[in-house]
Amino acid sequence: MKALIALFLAVAAGQALATPAVEQARTGVPLDLAKVISVTDTGNACGVVPVQLVYDDSQGVRHIVTYQVMGNGCMGN
Repeated sequence: MKALIALFLAVAAGQALATPAVEQARTGVPLDLAKVISVTDTGNACGVVPVQLVYDDSQGVRHIVTYQVMGNGCMGN
């Protein structure tokens, strides 16, 4: 029984530390976004730039999504 519990804990710990696959955002597909972990800063970028959003969904599963935005650094140029 102790071995079974140890095996379960080892598998659970490995899944918790696994890096999620990067997904490409799709227009019109809503995200189950419960908590934003990080988002790429585009404040100094000029033109269309890639952004990476890391978030946890309502089940606590971490996701990484990439998409394109217009950077804010073109002001005054």
